[in-house]
Parts: sequence; C-alpha cells; structure tokens
Amino acid sequence: MATLCAPENHSPVADAELMRQAVQGWGSDEKTIVNIIGRRNAVQRKLIRGAYEEIYQEDLVKRLESELSGDFEKAVYRWMLDPADRNAVLANLAVTQSATDYRVIVELSCTHSSQELLAVKRAYQARYKHSLEEHLAAHTSGDLRKASLVGIYRYDGNEIDAHLANSEAHVLHNAIEEKVLNHDEIIRIVSTRSKAQLMATFNRYKDDYGTSITKHLVDDPANQYLAAIRTAIRCINDPKKYYAKILRNALNKPVIEEDTLTRVIVTRAEKDLEDINELFYKRNSVSLDHAVSKDTRGNYKAFLLTLLGKEDLLM
Repeated sequence: MATLCAPENHSPVADAELMRQAVQGWGSDEKTIVNIIGRRNAVQRKLIRGAYEEIYQEDLVKRLESELSGDFEKAVYRWMLDPADRNAVLANLAVTQSATDYRVIVELSCTHSSQELLAVKRAYQARYKHSLEEHLAAHTSGDLRKASLVGIYRYDGNEIDAHLANSEAHVLHNAIEEKVLNHDEIIRIVSTRSKAQLMATFNRYKDDYGTSITKHLVDDPANQYLAAIRTAIRCINDPKKYYAKILRNALNKPVIEEDTLTRVIVTRAEKDLEDINELFYKRNSVSLDHAVSKDTRGNYKAFLLTLLGKEDLLM
C-alpha cells in the first residue's frame, strides 16, 4: 500500500502558478514546494510540469534544480521525474560512479516487471544515448558484470514447473556446498527464470535443505559478486522485507546513507511503502517515519515525511 496522500481533484494550472510563486524572487518557498509536489501522484506531477512549461516557457524540474540544494534538491528532482526516467537516472548514477552500486541495478531488474524494465531501458537510451547494458559492460567486469546483469532479460510469466524447481534447487545447493558460487548455472538460473519459477525453486530449496538459500549464501562484504546474488534472491523472494532491511541499515550507520533513504522512499511511496513501514516497525520497534524524523533535518526531513504521509511529525 502507498503512503502518498494525493488529492483526487487538483488544478494543474493553479499548482503551476503556486510553484512559480514559490521559485521566484531571491529565495524559494520550500514549504509551498513540499506541500504541493509532496502531495501529488506521478500523473498529477506530469500535468503540473506541462502546465508550468506552457504558461512560463520554462522546465519546472530544471528550475527546481537551480533553486534547491543538497539532499532536499536530490529528493525533489527524483520525485518530479516520470518513474521510468527516474529509474534511468538512478541506474546511471549507480553505474557511472567510481564504484558501481550493484544494489540499484539488481533492485531495478528484480523488483520490476519486464514491461516496466523495458520502459526504463528506453528512457535510459533516450537520456544517455547508450543502452543500460552497454554502460554496465563498460563499468563492470568479471563475475560482478554477470551479477549486475541479473534479471535484465528475465521472462515474465506465472507458469511453474515443479520438476524444474526440484532439479534447480539441487543445482544451487551443490554449487553452494562446493563453494563454486560464480558457477554459470547460478547466473543462468537467477538471471533468466521467471519470478514465479524462482519462488518455487527457493521454496523447494528450503523444504529440502531446512533453511532459506540466503542463509546458506554466507555474506562476505568483500565479495561484491556474492552480495549481488544475495541481493537478487532477496529482492525476488520478498522485496518489501529487502527494502525494510536496507532502510534500517541506511539509518543505523554513524552517518546515514541519504541516497539510499531517498531512493527507497521516492521510488516506493506510490507503491508499497506503507507495507515496508510495517515490516520496518516489526524489526526495529520504531516506525520508519519516526526514524526519519529523528535522523534527518530541515526541508529534506519535511519532504520525506510528506511522502510518508506523516506531516504531523513536523509539528
């Protein structure tokens, strides 16, 4: 369930006019910006952008980029983009930084449908004039390159072959037992099987070997390939639980990971962030909104809490 509280009826023209007032003059009116775009869904935000450009002959997103700064600017910018374009931007940032953030790519390929992923790849090509696969190949190598491409070509279907699930659970177990974790069979199974088929395989693995596959894939922070495979399996197995865990990790560090916090809240606020919040609370005995309220500040805090539907914590 989403946390975003968007009104059913709104005027894109009136919102565009209010946004214009908020960004004119010597300083911007951040409270108005938060109150408007923090309460508008993707369709409504697109209509506001269109109305703003038609009236003022200016791109609202670019204007907001120039007026705002820091984590607040990043969050607003990413929120204002169409979802496919936003994911293309997040993917590009993950791929082209000095150390590729495989988590973002694996999340993208393992939590989206093939149709959604195709839209992201088209947006990526349009924005960067290269395919996502090209940039992944150029910025990764070896086993990590294979792992980063997990799910990019996944089949989307609901059919399940029980015999195949049994045999592939056995293949995965043997590879783990023999510590041949970069075996091509692991990549082939995790990369190409449908999510429904993989769920059947993972369930069979647990039934046959007494624990989940991720428990047997012992984490090693120094092994990015293994971490990417674990991330893929966790995203396929229970994406909401996965997001709750990385939010906890981001918030529990001595210096919080604002990029991770922003990415999850901005990309899940219109999807399942309420469910993620519930899982977060069960694991941490504190709600996500209270953790955000405690560990963030200023306009960035106000914006995230608005997306979480918890503006009352600002009082």
